[in-house]
Amino acid sequence: MSNIQNLSEDIFTIDCGDIILREYRIEDLDALHAITWQPHFHEFLIDWNVSKEQREEWIKNYEIPDNKRFLQAVSTNGDIGHLRLRLGIITKETREFIGVCGTGILDKVPSPNREIFYGISEDYINKGYTTQAAKGLIKYLFENTNVEDLIAIAQVRNVPSNKVIQKCGFEFQNNIEIENRKYNYYILRKR
Repeated sequence: MSNIQNLSEDIFTIDCGDIILREYRIEDLDALHAITWQPHFHEFLIDWNVSKEQREEWIKNYEIPDNKRFLQAVSTNGDIGHLRLRLGIITKETREFIGVCGTGILDKVPSPNREIFYGISEDYINKGYTTQAAKGLIKYLFENTNVEDLIAIAQVRNVPSNKVIQKCGFEFQNNIEIENRKYNYYILRKR
């Protein structure tokens, strides 16, 4: 299901069925900014709704360079350490940027703490795209990196996100509290 491919412009992608995961480009700024300001998005993904100027600084100076370092580590020896990867969810049909999916270290929980995260535009909720994206990223990480365990957290009241996590095979561990919010904490081990 998840084939790695490079588009003609040498942009990293993961084919996930109806959608593609693609590394961020500066042209994604407007779409990314708009999505992160949708109420359902910033209700559950804390600290994502920043000013457009802040988002532009992050995408140019941190997110795109971080992606390059992550992909370089994968191509060198698969040891991604504490590096982050942030990908856009792109529809195959329209090539529209409709969400985000990525991985990084969640420093608010003990090891193992390499998480996957995702968020999608309200216009594309309940179409299976988020599950396809998460499964594609999980497969990529387990096949191409030294990652042995992944975690995922979702606020207890975020039923759709908990369903995505469960569909991806994560096993519920316990409830945790981060910044006065209750989360379900899950782990998925490489088989």
